[in-house]
Amino acid sequence: MSSPGPEERAATTGLGELLSGVTRDLSTLFRQEVELAKAELTESAKQAGKGAGMFGGAAVAGLFALLFLTITIWWAIGYAIGNAWSALIITVVYAIVAAILFARGRAKLKTVRGAPRTVDSLKKIPETVKPGGTR
Repeated sequence: MSSPGPEERAATTGLGELLSGVTRDLSTLFRQEVELAKAELTESAKQAGKGAGMFGGAAVAGLFALLFLTITIWWAIGYAIGNAWSALIITVVYAIVAAILFARGRAKLKTVRGAPRTVDSLKKIPETVKPGGTR
């Protein structure tokens, strides 16, 4: 004996039972999609973590390269004018670079606006739909 087809089930099943089945199926689909998203995001986060670790290692190596380049320049200038004066020159150069980077960074931070479109759209949500709103 074969199971009834969709038309037969629709004719013999009540509307409440059909809606219950649809709701159950949508709930199952939603849970499965959330689980898939979690799995994908976990994998992406692992890859991002590895990439961030590589960037961190590159930053440390770059810092050491800059340190030894600075020492090399300090000693090279030191042969011409003395180590104390060459160290002062290197310090002033780094202070100028730091001041320029600070000023540019500060200017960039002043242009950050946050999420103005999101704030605007959230203001349009009626009070009845907001959590804790009156119904």
